[in-house]
Amino acid sequence: MNAAVGAAVESRSSPLATLGRLVRRNVWTLGLLVILALLLVATKIIQPSYGPAGIQGLAISVLPLALAAAAQTSAVLARGIDLSIGSMMALTSVVSARLMDDQTEGFAILVVAGVLILGLVIGAVNGALVVFTRVPDIVVTLAMLFVWAGAALLVLNTPGGGSAKWLSDLTRGPLFTDWLPQAAVLLVAVVAVIWIPIRRSRLGLSIYAVGSDPLAAFRSGVSVTRTKIFSYMLAGLFSAIGGLALTATTGIGTPVPGPYTLMSVAAVVLGGVSLAGGRGGIFGPVIAVIILSLLRTDMTFLNVDTNLATVAQGLILVGVVMVGSLIQMRRER
Repeated sequence: MNAAVGAAVESRSSPLATLGRLVRRNVWTLGLLVILALLLVATKIIQPSYGPAGIQGLAISVLPLALAAAAQTSAVLARGIDLSIGSMMALTSVVSARLMDDQTEGFAILVVAGVLILGLVIGAVNGALVVFTRVPDIVVTLAMLFVWAGAALLVLNTPGGGSAKWLSDLTRGPLFTDWLPQAAVLLVAVVAVIWIPIRRSRLGLSIYAVGSDPLAAFRSGVSVTRTKIFSYMLAGLFSAIGGLALTATTGIGTPVPGPYTLMSVAAVVLGGVSLAGGRGGIFGPVIAVIILSLLRTDMTFLNVDTNLATVAQGLILVGVVMVGSLIQMRRER
């Protein structure tokens, strides 16, 4: 009997078993990677000249959107939602562009650090208002959307300012090979450095616990208040990095929020994150952003009306939600 138990333990700890568990846990993300690979092949077929330059352009355009998706995921995992992400990105973008304009490269390092702290602060404000007022997240963050958008216009009422050269250089050009854009490497590095340690920490587990069942998390000793505020602080941090990415890729600050909030929600849905909280990861929505952007690019190559691209994205999201609902119903049964 001891031999049988030992064999079972050994099989569980074998590399093959570990790989199997890893695949089962990330099946949705792996599926998105397969779809992305197929889309890239389709893009090459549609536009044979699509190559390293196109990949680099895609990575640069996706960078702010992917960071917005990471920000939204941080809030949704804790059973919340943040509709002010676009405004927070606009605010941090204009603040960084205004402060870096005509300044030294060394001073820009201090500006970047200050903007990251600003992101944490405004995220904490959002979280504190949600927690202490007990007003639904969607209402609070909708109101704060106007607050942060107005603050951005006060800082810079027209596009302007500037970016440090070293910050812009981080997002441009290839790394090692023409097929590996620096913007893509930067995105993966930033998300991994921030998210992986948090995901494996007690606080990260608390985010999932609160998202799954706040009452059960509270009874287990998890501070629901602190965890919710932290999830919004994390959203603010990713939004601030997204604002810096906007400044770096465009060279100026833009006070008008772009479509980042709606795109972030779409990426969360397509990325396999449950809007009810507690299930999913941050890399799925990041890959989903790339898929949605590449889909629009393919439709442009096919001379399809861009409005139809928006319709196609909406239909894809409806399909994903329906499939997710069916899977959830089967699990409950």
